[in-house]
Amino acid sequence: MSDRIRSIEVFPLQIPRETPYLGPLEAGVVPSPRGYFVRPGNQTLYSIHDHSLLVKVTSEGGVVGWGESFGVVAPQVAATIIDELFAPLVIGRDPHDVVAISEDLYNGMRVRGFFGGFYVDAIAGVDMAIWDLRGKLTGLPVCKLLGAQRHSRLPVYVSGLPRATLPERAALARDWIDKGFGAVKFAAAVAHEGEVAEIQAIREAVGPGPKILADLHWRYTDQEAIQLITAMEPYGLYVAEAPVQSEDLEGQARVAAAVKTPIAIGEELRTVYEYRPRFVHRCMSIIQPEMAHMGITFFWQVCQMAQAFHCRVMPHATIGIGIAQAASMHVSAALQNFVMHEYQHSIFDRNLRFVTGTMRCQAGYFYLPEGPGLGVAPTDEVLQYVMGE
Repeated sequence: MSDRIRSIEVFPLQIPRETPYLGPLEAGVVPSPRGYFVRPGNQTLYSIHDHSLLVKVTSEGGVVGWGESFGVVAPQVAATIIDELFAPLVIGRDPHDVVAISEDLYNGMRVRGFFGGFYVDAIAGVDMAIWDLRGKLTGLPVCKLLGAQRHSRLPVYVSGLPRATLPERAALARDWIDKGFGAVKFAAAVAHEGEVAEIQAIREAVGPGPKILADLHWRYTDQEAIQLITAMEPYGLYVAEAPVQSEDLEGQARVAAAVKTPIAIGEELRTVYEYRPRFVHRCMSIIQPEMAHMGITFFWQVCQMAQAFHCRVMPHATIGIGIAQAASMHVSAALQNFVMHEYQHSIFDRNLRFVTGTMRCQAGYFYLPEGPGLGVAPTDEVLQYVMGE
């Protein structure tokens, strides 16, 4: 008889940090009393803290699975959704029916049109935790449950150069290359001298070999993006990410057709329903699915659809303690269209102390955590950062 799900618990986290994500605050930017602020460069809400939401699923036999929902801001919202709506629908279910459970949760709000946002983020954490539980019950890592372990280590690109000035950011890029990494990505939102100046300085610092990616943060119209990407191409631009606003499918397709550089999109998307029209209209050649938005079930579905459209996969990595990161690595290890993974060094390295296991990043590679399920679990230390406690 299967070991059914007995309980679901949620733990919204707030972990202080000295320097906000993406670097120091711009002049005139003042955080709210709760620590939230908007980056002028991309008009996006951030926190001065690291936030996340841990999800714990326990079986009737006492076996525990862990997941992590997207919780960069207001993680209590997804926590409430899980407590109020999901728990009664999941408790008592067979964890080996995880795909059906995630689809049932999604369908539960379908007629209300709530096909994204905090609701699907909440599903992601529950889904991850149940997959982890399945692995613990079977003694298998998640990638094996998906049917393929193609890699034990995954190539990465260094994401973000959180320094105040352009010379400092270029020097930091060089530092990473000297450590054995082969690719870096800069953020347009904090490229205050302009993206062309940014890539020029980085290229001069790192030399001709390393790959340089640019995150354009949905800042431009299609014509502006085409001009900008074309201007950066002489400096060996490897990938241009999120060139136009997410809603502008036609603009995404025009940019992808007009430039030589591969276009990558998708970190803000959550389901095959959001990805499908972008595949059909050839809006990108690379997808960047975010595990904490999607969970393993939806992430896997999207990556299989990408294979059918001959798109490559370079997963996004958000703020978190590492549970979602481990899940993303397990799915990546099972993919034949995987290229490399985002490495959020300013988050991953400092928060790695909050998880157990062998997961690590060294000299340009993530190393897949060993053991059943996801191969990681929160330490007792991280629970001191549960909000409201």
